[in-house]
Amino acid sequence: MTIRQLPEGLVNRIAAGEVIERPSSAVKELVENALDASATHISITTVNGGKDLIDVQDDGMGMSREDLSLCVDRHATSKLPDDDLLAISFLGFRGEALPSIGSVSRLAITSRRADDDAGWQVRVDGGAKQDPKIAATTKGTRVEVVDLFYATPARLKFLKSERAESAAITDIVKRLAMAHPQVGFTLKSNGRTAFSVEPFQGELFDARRARLGAILGWEFAENALPIEAEREGIKLTGFAGLPTLNKASSQSQYLFVNGRSVRDKLFLGAIKGAYADFLARDRHPQVVLFLEVPPHQVDVNVHPAKSEVRFRESGLVRGLIVSALKHALADAGHRASTSVSAAALGAFRTEPTPNGVQYQSRPSTPPARGFAETADAFNAPLDRAEEGVLNGLSAPSARAEQPVATMPAADPDTHPLGVARGQLHETYVIAQTGDGIVIVDQHAAHERLVYERMKDHLAAGKVPRQILLIPEVVDLDEDAADRLAARADECADLGLVLELFGKGAVAVREVPALLGDCDVQGLVKDLADDLTEWGESHRLNERLDDVCSTMACHGSVRAGRRLNGDEMNALLREMEATPHSGQCNHGRPTYVELKLKDIERLFGRR
Repeated sequence: MTIRQLPEGLVNRIAAGEVIERPSSAVKELVENALDASATHISITTVNGGKDLIDVQDDGMGMSREDLSLCVDRHATSKLPDDDLLAISFLGFRGEALPSIGSVSRLAITSRRADDDAGWQVRVDGGAKQDPKIAATTKGTRVEVVDLFYATPARLKFLKSERAESAAITDIVKRLAMAHPQVGFTLKSNGRTAFSVEPFQGELFDARRARLGAILGWEFAENALPIEAEREGIKLTGFAGLPTLNKASSQSQYLFVNGRSVRDKLFLGAIKGAYADFLARDRHPQVVLFLEVPPHQVDVNVHPAKSEVRFRESGLVRGLIVSALKHALADAGHRASTSVSAAALGAFRTEPTPNGVQYQSRPSTPPARGFAETADAFNAPLDRAEEGVLNGLSAPSARAEQPVATMPAADPDTHPLGVARGQLHETYVIAQTGDGIVIVDQHAAHERLVYERMKDHLAAGKVPRQILLIPEVVDLDEDAADRLAARADECADLGLVLELFGKGAVAVREVPALLGDCDVQGLVKDLADDLTEWGESHRLNERLDDVCSTMACHGSVRAGRRLNGDEMNALLREMEATPHSGQCNHGRPTYVELKLKDIERLFGRR
């Protein structure tokens, strides 16, 4: 078999298969070229998901006749002045996009510099380039791509529906708009405006906040924590959503390196690690991060579409991201996202009646226990089994003797979570704030408090234990019991003292004192299940957060537990003083706050 040199047209088509995977890939390359040309506004028009037409017009610096003729040749670029691949300061740099697009479509590029009397146009039809011709045009560049992939019909068969291709283009344009708030973008699809944002002026950080609010909506804008951190010349900025503002997938995580949108496993792993304490495994936070790295410390030339990067000091980058996110979440304190309150208000639906009057919907059967029946929770005595469940809270555990109507007249304005006014269904604490009410899930809230306190004890290497008067025997299958017994020393370090008790059972003799009267049976069974999942390769000390979460869940105030006034207020005060108390260990909100103005709207008072 004889080796031969491939024809130029075929080489370009092969390159097009790597660089231009679908219409959105072409849009990305063309818009990045416009950004590199210092454009202040970019207009994109597509027809039939970009398959029939892609038109990108900018007001950038434009090109001369000579540059216009060269730009459609392979590996011709103005973005590597020193031929240094370690000093890339532009989004494009390889000179492959335009010739690749021209080899599989009908391409026309019209451009004019500000000082030129006229512009020029060059055409490429399926790889065949024509000589530039003079053209009347305004300052900037316009690129028209007609019949994409007509020269490679097989590629058309692998494209998705028009709707899917249009959605991919919109996503690409939005990502580029997030990274460049100083540039205006307009995207039209089949004659309809699909996306439009004006350029933002002022400080870059503030401009990005405004741009993200315009693209991602009010929920993200109101519930995003600012991120600013720097380490060894690497700077990280952006916004991280509160844990209670989460999604079912990681599609709402936007990551940029030197203005370039990337999808990198290092980033995704760092975000997952930072939020591990706050979200269930199947939930993902909303995050937008911008990383600025010296060019010589990052390689952007590792993927044909430049969607992946490689860092010289990947450990440094990951540590910076995790640390910055954790500090931001800690600074948020007990705050929960406003979307929780919005969802709660949305649950109050109105039902139309035949005469047109609307009434609030109500359950078909009356509740088993109402507020009036639970008001005596302030005075009911504790039984012995309940004593110690609220161990560690700041208020005294003694039962208040006064009735509900004569509770201490604390000022709701002095406390962010207000003052307790009652308990509903022995599960939810109702508190009054200065401008509304707060509804607290007592189990979820106390679970977070216990969890944070356990982590502090473990970090200090001191886990107080309490001896059970009667050892608790837990029946398990034989393998699970053996696994737990094999980790008995590690369990003891965490405050749980157990030993094998015959075949298929373990006896628990001591538990962490912080858990009080905990559900020992459930705790041990869950730990046994966790060990089955983790296998022999993980020590308990390597999964401290998971173990603490399991213990906290079984050692928290349970739903159905009556609390008196002091205990309710102690729970609220402890939440205010504890980081991350706005959500439980599984990412669910611990409280809902309803503003008085919103409640008044429900009753037609506003």
